[in-house]
Amino acid sequence: MTAEVRSARLALGFASVGHTYSHLFQPLYYVAVLTLEDELGLTHGEAIQLAVLGGVLFGFAAPIAGWLGDKWGATPLMSIYFIGTGAAMTSIGFTNAPWQIMAALGLTGLFASIYHPVGISWLIKNAVNRGTALGINGIFGGLGPAIAALTAGTIIAFIGWRAVFIIPGVIILITGAAFIYLVSRGAIVDTTEDRAPTPPATKGDAPRVFAVLAITMFCTGVIYQATQAGLPKAFQIRMGDMLNDSVLGISSIVALVFFIAGLMQVVGGWLADKISPKTVYIGAFFIQIPLLILLANIAGPFVVVAAVIMMATNNSALPAENVILARYVPRSRRALAFGFKFVLAIGFATLGVQLEAELFDATGEFYWLFTVLAAFAFAGAAMALILPSEKNTQPAAQPAE
Repeated sequence: MTAEVRSARLALGFASVGHTYSHLFQPLYYVAVLTLEDELGLTHGEAIQLAVLGGVLFGFAAPIAGWLGDKWGATPLMSIYFIGTGAAMTSIGFTNAPWQIMAALGLTGLFASIYHPVGISWLIKNAVNRGTALGINGIFGGLGPAIAALTAGTIIAFIGWRAVFIIPGVIILITGAAFIYLVSRGAIVDTTEDRAPTPPATKGDAPRVFAVLAITMFCTGVIYQATQAGLPKAFQIRMGDMLNDSVLGISSIVALVFFIAGLMQVVGGWLADKISPKTVYIGAFFIQIPLLILLANIAGPFVVVAAVIMMATNNSALPAENVILARYVPRSRRALAFGFKFVLAIGFATLGVQLEAELFDATGEFYWLFTVLAAFAFAGAAMALILPSEKNTQPAAQPAE
């Protein structure tokens, strides 16, 4: 194995693990809210709103991180990401007042914002089969909420809510130290060229693609964030008697949903490599519409089935979305472009968290939340139809790196 291939594989490994870490702090908190509501004397909506600042910074700081990634390279930014996110997450466990929790979640979101523009751009440079690599990376991202839900429920049951943030934070710090060591030894190096060629985009298509993706990425983000914030409470209300209102039981079901949903990203990535990414993208939006309407109206075990399929479909679209975006962006500006993507998909889409908080406190249920999210899925499907048609031009049948 050459040093270049070894570096690429280590890069893909740390990029994937980093993706998991970036999706821990919000779902950890959403499960902890089930305990914090009573401890802090807050309504569900008020407790959920403490996470809004972290979500906003997670998205809106991404372009700055992307610009710095294009300027300085991926490895310095990923080092800052690991150490900063680990330290900030650990600090949440030492907070006492609501404003302190909000500030610590905000700081975690700020450092976590580095990952998506820098980490995904770094992965694309080092991958041969991009759709498949993005799908595998997406599994690790999907595992973040699954691991977070199960971890939070277990730790709350046996230790307490503070350790929910301290233990993962320390693990991220250790990962960051290992990453910095490997970079200092030259085992991981930044590459300036893509390992796989990027097919040229049709002249004139880029403005249309960016305009369409601005809307579709926002719609996908709102659906994901609102559902992620609402599922623990939704399961508590609609299945609470079956689970004896156990936080561990509820968190285990949430973990199952996100684990299966995360696995679907590799299927979505494989399909993006084999057929048109546009077809995968459009199909995912259309499938989500009836599932969200179903979630608005059912209770009992079928809620879990509908949630699994809906979140799996939502996740399966992400590799295709990233392949489409990467095709129309110059390599030298790719991290910045992904930064702006996550302003929409995470920053502005934090509206989904606010929507969940406001609609639940107003109605005490989730009917209107899922109904509104179905409208977002319809809007995304309608806009995705406008994307330019394209043939799959990715390299054929090579082993994923």
